[in-house]
Amino acid sequence: MRKAKINFMNEKISRQMLFLVCMVLSTSAFSQNSGSFSGTITDIRNGTPIPGVSVFIENTAYGTVTDFDGNYSFQVDLPESGYLLVASYLGYSTEKLNVSYSGGDMTNNFTLSEDLLSLDEVVVTGNPSGVNKRTLGNAISSVKSEDLVNNGAIAVDQAISGKISGALVQQNSGDPAGGISIRLRGPSTVLGNSDPLYIVDGIIISNSSNSNNLVDLGGNSQNRLVDLNPNDIERIEIIKGAAAAAIYGSRASNGVVQIFTKRGKSGDPKFTFTTNVRVNELRKEIDYNTVPLAWVDPFDRENLETVAVERYNYQDEFFQSGFGIENFLSVNGGNEKTSYYISGSFLDNEGVIKNTDFQRIGFKTNITQKAFDWLDISAGLNFTRSVSSDIPNGGINAAYGAITGFVFSDNSINPSPDDSGVYPVTSLLVPRTNPAEAVNRFDFGQKVNRIITSIGLNAKITEKLRASYLLGLDFYNQSATAFIPINNTSPNGNGFSRRADINSFQYNSDLNLTYQTPITDDIESTTTLGGSWQYEEFDRIGIEADGLAPVVQVASDGSILAQGETRSQISYWGSFLQQSFGYKDKLYLNGAIRLDGASTFGEDERNQLYAKASLSYVISEEDFWEDTFGDTFNTFKLRGSWGQAGNLTALSAFQRFTTLNPSSINGSPSLIPGTQQGDLDIAPERQEEIEFGFDAGFLNNRLGIEFTYYKQDVTDLLLPRELAPSTGFASRIENVGDLENKGIEILLKGAPIKTNDFSWDITATFSQNENTVTRVAGGGQFSLAGSFSTNFVIEGESLGVFYRQFYAREADGSISLDADGYPFRGTTADGESSKVLGDPNPDWFGSLINEFAYKNFKFRIQFDAVQGFDVFNWNRRLLDNVIFGGGYNVGQELLGNRPKGFGGAQAGIFEEFVEDGSFVKLRELAISYGFKPPFTGVDNVEISLVGRNLISWDDYSGWDPEINTAGQSNGVRGFDFAGVPIPRTYQLGINVSF
Repeated sequence: MRKAKINFMNEKISRQMLFLVCMVLSTSAFSQNSGSFSGTITDIRNGTPIPGVSVFIENTAYGTVTDFDGNYSFQVDLPESGYLLVASYLGYSTEKLNVSYSGGDMTNNFTLSEDLLSLDEVVVTGNPSGVNKRTLGNAISSVKSEDLVNNGAIAVDQAISGKISGALVQQNSGDPAGGISIRLRGPSTVLGNSDPLYIVDGIIISNSSNSNNLVDLGGNSQNRLVDLNPNDIERIEIIKGAAAAAIYGSRASNGVVQIFTKRGKSGDPKFTFTTNVRVNELRKEIDYNTVPLAWVDPFDRENLETVAVERYNYQDEFFQSGFGIENFLSVNGGNEKTSYYISGSFLDNEGVIKNTDFQRIGFKTNITQKAFDWLDISAGLNFTRSVSSDIPNGGINAAYGAITGFVFSDNSINPSPDDSGVYPVTSLLVPRTNPAEAVNRFDFGQKVNRIITSIGLNAKITEKLRASYLLGLDFYNQSATAFIPINNTSPNGNGFSRRADINSFQYNSDLNLTYQTPITDDIESTTTLGGSWQYEEFDRIGIEADGLAPVVQVASDGSILAQGETRSQISYWGSFLQQSFGYKDKLYLNGAIRLDGASTFGEDERNQLYAKASLSYVISEEDFWEDTFGDTFNTFKLRGSWGQAGNLTALSAFQRFTTLNPSSINGSPSLIPGTQQGDLDIAPERQEEIEFGFDAGFLNNRLGIEFTYYKQDVTDLLLPRELAPSTGFASRIENVGDLENKGIEILLKGAPIKTNDFSWDITATFSQNENTVTRVAGGGQFSLAGSFSTNFVIEGESLGVFYRQFYAREADGSISLDADGYPFRGTTADGESSKVLGDPNPDWFGSLINEFAYKNFKFRIQFDAVQGFDVFNWNRRLLDNVIFGGGYNVGQELLGNRPKGFGGAQAGIFEEFVEDGSFVKLRELAISYGFKPPFTGVDNVEISLVGRNLISWDDYSGWDPEINTAGQSNGVRGFDFAGVPIPRTYQLGINVSF
């Protein structure tokens, strides 16, 4: 009995011991172990440390970035297990290391090799977790953060100029916040917008250039990308072609510019402070009349009598050297649960036109919170307040303005005011403004308050299923005022006042699901299902008046000239399904379908289905390739894609309807139909594009080449079709046109020298696009609004060609002259008085960037070239006319080197003023010196000196061929009329990291 009791007790103790052991083992298995990961990351070629490398443990929130010496260190609290330690940096191949962690401190060093083609770069193309660039069959370009700063640019679109193949970046105005146009693979619509879709951290944002809808400033309208500070940008990804639209929708049919802002990293707070001072100056003056003579009678060609006068350089009256300052401070940090990035900035930038200025105050924050092991929450906020002081420059619509006054003025008149402060009239024949008065007395300005914010959820539902949701909002209020005081020299001599406001609001709500699973050991499947709802609302109100009383500046107290209000609401919706297969991490097949809709089109036509397919094959990873070509071609990837898309920008919110205009008949209210008839069955434009190319790395990846050929066909092009007068309408917008873009894009990257002390990197781009309007129903051609009937849409020609009067010529091609020695207009064989005179679309464009580093010194030089395009020089058409008298050629007439009135005879022959706009510019020149100071707490100090737009090699007689008075217009390009020239900029800066 006692023995049984003892056995029972021993068994009980054994069970207790076993339970205790299990509890200990269980606790040990699930307990967290504190420790750290640290190490150094260097370049495999020369052993130099690489700062800024992201080092993290995959599928956790633990990670950091390397410091100036390439060192990293971060604390962890993880259960014992195996993990994947990743080192990733743009421009280098990603390295992954399997580590077994059981607590304590671990040291792991990495050596990274350059990835000139960025095939290992993770890019975002609709997949919540991103995809490796090697899997994509379509071209995608990236610009990293260091390429966006220290270049003299104040806006993101300025900064990427020349850095992306296939992207034509043109600055339309040299105003302090002058607008930029970006065209990816040419224009794809006539009435709509050919700008790409801009997305900031998943938020679809507006890049509107509506400032000229508020007050007419000529061509120096802002576009709203200027509200973003390049210092806040981590990287930019640009997806070109219709293949991108299959994922992002038809609003992305012109390509996508994805902007990713900086985010926090785990670790102690890291601060960055940057301050820059800059000088903006006129690069060159144009020739003007310096001859101290004037005609007694400028209208009589036979009367050669002159009188002595004094000539004035009016350019000195409105041009200046502008100064600027920019300060930027950011901090980022966090822990394993929460990371943050916060920045504040101030910019004050004076223009080269007197009394013009742009100020921008910005605040940016990004916060990421790991709510659970399976859920991350991110939130971002960007607030910008900008204020500009503007001077109108006339141009297309308004008759007042500084540069407009200059081209119409007789520069034998002293433009300075008399002792009582009254400015003289300098334009004697046509009512225009004394340019000195415009810059000294006119008061034009704009204020913008903008908020871009979002909240996002990223969930790891299972090991194979992920989901992401993002709600993004973009709102801005833009308010503009214009005031011209009474007793002035403009056509509004009794004063002028205008006030206009815009409220723009839009949001996008996106949900994506991704299921990734291996089918076999060699085949990986990724399925993505997504949906999006987008809404935009645009309200505008304005009032203008003249007849102001003394000291009165508000429009409501004058004689009302016009007042109006517009409202617009547009909804967009879409869903897509994408399927991708990867075979042995070297062969990838992708396909997608997307349904898109927009409220602007007819109810039976607004929903359209589009498809996409692509193939990517990294053939250099095949054994036969390595055995045969491995010593020469280290990397070789073939790719091809096909895609469909629509264009949803050609119609405004209610343009499919026949509009009714309010009126009054015998004192009673009435509605009168507009001149344009509506079409309730109107459909979106469609485009189909095919592209193929290759990415190749040579000479141990010291040389990389990307080549792409594409062909894009746009059908159902929306154009205004002329109607018979019997219909009661002048025109109707219909799907009656087609156009085509085709071309090539080449990117060359090289690293000829890499040593411990010296490195040399080269980047070159070459892009060629041929644009042709292949069909225009109902007549084959029409002029584009806002071009003075100069830019045309003509079947068989490029969009926006110049079509006007031309010289009569002799059989040998020389200009025909009449008996008195004056030119006259010619006619075609068909008896037409006009013909195509030039093309504002370039034959090709490219860039060459060289970057050198010697110890702590860095040097960068960038040349941009745009070749084979024409500019219509409206300024010279007026300056050279003797009835105004301010141009250089009028002086030549006074000296007897040209017949009197020769410029007046040329004024009606538009061929004379179409000039070759081809240029090569020294776009960027920068030198910097970085060092670690001897005192603690400061990681690095960098001092830089930058020049921008320093030299332009061109034959253009105007200030600058890189200009467009019509602003961000799609078809009216190469149009130079009273536009502000792009300045030369010098910048001195200091950057401190601590």
